[in-house]
Amino acid sequence: MDPRDIELRDIEIFLTLSDELHFGRTAERLYISQARVSQVIRKIETQVGGKLFERSSRNVALTPIGRRLAEDLHITYRDLRAGLGRAARAARHGEDGLLRIGVTSSSLAEIRPLLKIFEAQHPNCSIHIEHVHFGNPFGALRADEIDVLVSWLPIEEPDLTVGPTLYEEPFMLLVGADHPLADRESATYEDLADYGVFGAGTDPARQPPDYWQSAITPFTTPSGRTIRRVVHADNFQDAIMLVAAGKAITPVHAHAAIHYARPDVTYIPMPDAPPARWALIWRRGGETDLIRDLAAIAAAG
Repeated sequence: MDPRDIELRDIEIFLTLSDELHFGRTAERLYISQARVSQVIRKIETQVGGKLFERSSRNVALTPIGRRLAEDLHITYRDLRAGLGRAARAARHGEDGLLRIGVTSSSLAEIRPLLKIFEAQHPNCSIHIEHVHFGNPFGALRADEIDVLVSWLPIEEPDLTVGPTLYEEPFMLLVGADHPLADRESATYEDLADYGVFGAGTDPARQPPDYWQSAITPFTTPSGRTIRRVVHADNFQDAIMLVAAGKAITPVHAHAAIHYARPDVTYIPMPDAPPARWALIWRRGGETDLIRDLAAIAAAG
């Protein structure tokens, strides 16, 4: 297969069909005809020398060759789009460019010293800060909507690079003001098994990995008791409302007690919980000079 014979639009059509597995939906999503979709797939199959899809009157499915090609091209296509995006941003913002930082925290206080040093070294670089919801923590990074993410660890994603740790903070247990635990001076993970906590929603696209969820709320206590997931929230504002209403309790990062202090909730120290670690994260293969400089400042700090 000669890659020079395949256009970027052809790759987009193939990848969209590999996601949709439906010629009609693919055509609608890309605003082209079904005939055009079929034409492109035949062209790529000719170049590859084998079938990429099994077709019937009812189903469309990837062949093993097609599945492997889709896995390889997803990475290539994403990197190509990201590269074009970086070039376009450089053209708009000049040589010093733009650095887009996503944060899953509700506080910027902990990274302000890092940003001040970076801005002093790059006075002409524009910095955009965007909040990233914990329901889909890596989506914005993978979609090239941000360049670097500030998030809690661990992160074990093969397409993401974990940079230097920025800071640590303790956990606290968030409960309603009239909750049975509200008068306690401290809480442990064992307490969670007696009450319901938050879990992931039903949308697969907005479900963080289990290991990332359990970094805040384990699925079992140290003694092995199950910690039940009984309610879901897409963001912290929704979560705190549900906690105040007595629907669930949840461990939270300590900065929440400062930024979300309310009379209808209580924050209880969790001295036995290991501290949360926050780090810089970026796309593997998407590292830029600005990201390297930011990471170097963080590592030296």
